[in-house]
Amino acid sequence: MRPSLMSPLAYSVLKQLAGGEFRSGEGLAMQIGVSRGSVWNAVRELEDAGLEIYRVRGRGYRLRETVSLLDADEVMRRLPAGSRLAVEIVPAVPSTNTLALERARRNAPSGSVVVAEWQTAGRGRLGRMWQAPLAGALTFSLVWRSAQGAASLSGLSLAVGIAIARALRTQGVADAQLKWPNDVVWRDRKLAGILIEMQGDAWGPTCTVIGAGINVRLPASMARLIDQAAVDVETAAGHPLDRNALLAATLTELETVLEGFGREGFGPLRAEWQRLHAWQGRKVAITLPDGRVESGIARGADRDGALLVATRGTVRRYHSGEVSLRLAARSAARLREPT
Repeated sequence: MRPSLMSPLAYSVLKQLAGGEFRSGEGLAMQIGVSRGSVWNAVRELEDAGLEIYRVRGRGYRLRETVSLLDADEVMRRLPAGSRLAVEIVPAVPSTNTLALERARRNAPSGSVVVAEWQTAGRGRLGRMWQAPLAGALTFSLVWRSAQGAASLSGLSLAVGIAIARALRTQGVADAQLKWPNDVVWRDRKLAGILIEMQGDAWGPTCTVIGAGINVRLPASMARLIDQAAVDVETAAGHPLDRNALLAATLTELETVLEGFGREGFGPLRAEWQRLHAWQGRKVAITLPDGRVESGIARGADRDGALLVATRGTVRRYHSGEVSLRLAARSAARLREPT
């Protein structure tokens, strides 16, 4: 059974092993200041969390693959001058969104970012679980305060998707696309997901927590646990990634997008989202809250972020809420219809 959190000792051992060299149990114990038995238990904890660790008599322990651990100072150095973001790295947490919401209730300032090396019980849209490997994903949440009410924030998840797609291009993923309302995909496989949660009312000041999970290196064992086709950034880019660089690029683009969104909403971003829309012109099925299913041809997003679907000679609008969208059966190939 996977542990629900990572102990400080296990995290210390992980930092010592991150570079990929063999480290003896005795050396690790001396470096960290614990017994060899404690090191052994910490290694078992890391293995239970999903990491593959070689054990060789006379040489010690070594990770099967090196990992890129997160460093808040390194991320902050990569942000542009004048950035108002404040980044905190936590070793493990059930959900970064839950933690960020708790801190928002305690008046955490706008621009506060919580990032987890390991998110053990992440939440996705419609109550789905987000699977994230230890040191193999980017899972973070940003507190964003707006003087405008929730009613003015429609289309926010689409705007966040644009920011992530822009950041991925800087890291070598030129063909990432967007799926309404909150997914980033690569060749129809999920690369990243977005979860928006708000505190406030329809017309008054609003505090929004913007959560994102990006698959950076997804082990096959974890991919099998995901209930849809998934892929990771390293596969899409074709080379290993520095997670600090990807996180800094994502936060940089996100801060830029949010500044514009706060002034003008989703409208000015719509054309870019349309270009990145993965299912434009394809037949889709929409499951409504009452269980009914409607189908039609995806026409992208309206200026307020609503999904546009051509059906029965008209174009219908759907808002995210509890609506679920998928490709219609046998329509994985793009349909030859005008857009």
